[in-house]
Amino acid sequence: MIQLDKTALRGSIPPLITPFKNGTVDYDAYADLVNFQFEQGGHGILVNGTTSEPSSLTVEERNRLVDVAVEAAAGRGHVVAATGSQSYAETEALTLHAAKKSGVDALLIVTPYYSRPPQRGIVEYYKALAAQHDKPWMIYHIPGRAAVDVKRETVRQIAEASPTFVGMKHASTDLAFVSDLLQDHGEDFRIFVGLEDLSFPMMAVGACGLMNAVGNIQPGPLAAMCQAVWDGDLFRGRELHRQLFEINKAVFFDINPIPMKYMMKRLGILPRNEHRLPLVPADEALERRLDDVLARTGFLKAA
Repeated sequence: MIQLDKTALRGSIPPLITPFKNGTVDYDAYADLVNFQFEQGGHGILVNGTTSEPSSLTVEERNRLVDVAVEAAAGRGHVVAATGSQSYAETEALTLHAAKKSGVDALLIVTPYYSRPPQRGIVEYYKALAAQHDKPWMIYHIPGRAAVDVKRETVRQIAEASPTFVGMKHASTDLAFVSDLLQDHGEDFRIFVGLEDLSFPMMAVGACGLMNAVGNIQPGPLAAMCQAVWDGDLFRGRELHRQLFEINKAVFFDINPIPMKYMMKRLGILPRNEHRLPLVPADEALERRLDDVLARTGFLKAA
């Protein structure tokens, strides 16, 4: 495991949605979303995360999104590419493109999903991928979707085997696991929060930043929450946490990113809330429910 500079790879790095137009990826709109993040004070972007509907994208589309993101970011902040899939061959292709051809800062590789591998299989999977590149990389730990849980000893084995391993996106309610990992690997081990509700609590115990879907509409306050924690101003961090709490809940009124895309369209951030099957746009009942939240939280008035 390598040690990064203390200011490297931290902060609010939201997983951007993928905009579609008549069934095709709208790369121009995607570049606009990248610009929006940095103009609003975000620290970086995550390409092809869960919120981007990656399982509906081809390898070629995912690779091009990475290229567009790097170009649009233009060095203004971190660009992290999520390169995992349920298939080793697909993960390998995505990882090699991002690591060797695109110029990203780091990789995020989800645990293989659906197959439910044993812990020793997870170790071997990551060892094989890490041996092929020299980019800093992190595990994407999301047991609720992947149906596999990474154990503490498994992370130890991966850290011992891979000199470029730097951390984890932790999308789980197991808050104690954060302290376990920091105890094992040191305070500079990168842990990004993957669940909106736990953004502030997990940062308060040592997470380095946020990779939260709500950052698609709120880059500024999420970056401010990170800064508050870094400054030791936990009262300010808690205040921001409470301000964001209702909108954080709204993200999961339906399967992510269905609510997110509707809210982005409603606020004028996104031209259309189009999805690829099996995901579908918000229905009228969900739209009314989300409009109510946006109105109560002042978003519609601000827009």
